[in-house]
Amino acid sequence: MNRIHAFGGEFSGDALGDHDAVGLVEKLRAGAVSPRELVEAAIARTEAVNPELNGLAFEAYDRARARADARRPFGGYFDGVPSFIKDNVAVEGMPTMQGTDAWEPRPMPSDGEFARVFLSTGLIPLGKTQMSEFGFSGSAEHPRIGPVRNPWNPEYTAGASSSGSAAFVAAGVVPIAHANDGGGSIRIPAACNGLVGLKPTRGRLPLDNETARMPLHLVANGVVSRSVRDTAAFLREAERAYRNPKLPAIGDVTQPGTQRLRIAFCTKSILREVSPEMRELTLKAAALLEELGHKVTEIDNPVPARFKDDFLIYWSFLAFAVVRGGRRMYGPSFDRTKLDNMTLGLDRMAA
Repeated sequence: MNRIHAFGGEFSGDALGDHDAVGLVEKLRAGAVSPRELVEAAIARTEAVNPELNGLAFEAYDRARARADARRPFGGYFDGVPSFIKDNVAVEGMPTMQGTDAWEPRPMPSDGEFARVFLSTGLIPLGKTQMSEFGFSGSAEHPRIGPVRNPWNPEYTAGASSSGSAAFVAAGVVPIAHANDGGGSIRIPAACNGLVGLKPTRGRLPLDNETARMPLHLVANGVVSRSVRDTAAFLREAERAYRNPKLPAIGDVTQPGTQRLRIAFCTKSILREVSPEMRELTLKAAALLEELGHKVTEIDNPVPARFKDDFLIYWSFLAFAVVRGGRRMYGPSFDRTKLDNMTLGLDRMAA
């Protein structure tokens, strides 16, 4: 196993070190590092690991440098901390390619709804990260773009669809990066790469218009990180820019709460038992929660067997819409012959 990482070695003395995002904020406020030093360190780390990990969809290094050098602080708690944005949300001046190369890239004229919130936290994007095509697959293995590899072992997948973000955070390129999740696209790569991967409640963070118009609201924006406190801090800061009045406020979560919870857990998937190793780990997690005072109950699989078929119908319908309406959605350069086999197969199934 050849782990690919940017901790230690030639990077042992750089500005990023092995700090999480909250740790970097503390160093910035103490004057121990500058935003430009953090951005340059993250760029160097990206260039070192990306040839093997293949997590980069679009680089915006000069823009990040200019943002770091700005004399007037942009504000936001994370101001000066480098990050990445997944390649399925609109960012002004960057293309949005949805993990494919089926049309000619063109810069977006303005930030989408989510990017406005993400950027308000002060995070500095170095560019966009790779994903599986349209997020349809649980692993990113495009026949031309190539697979996104796991930094713990490049023979394994980094998961998907937020694969590039997860690979870069796990490899130490940046401490935190944007991810989003419809059918597991935060949770799968977080599990594959050993990260914190919380799919927020639907509506907690805004969606770009294209995603918000989907017939079922499965997608939620969020982040992947290496520490619970980074994810909690991001949600706190995002709430300052966008607050859904239908949901209770998150606030500043810095320690365990006093409320005791009712927690159910299950060790079955839709069609089968999980592996003995996964069941053992799940039982250990449940026992720990019980020791902490929560009421924990094991339940049978609550998901009906038809869910698999329902999900496949919806997934294939989305592919059908992309393949048949691609020119209208993505412009005249759209070429369905450049789509990967999974997208085309889902389209055929829907047809």
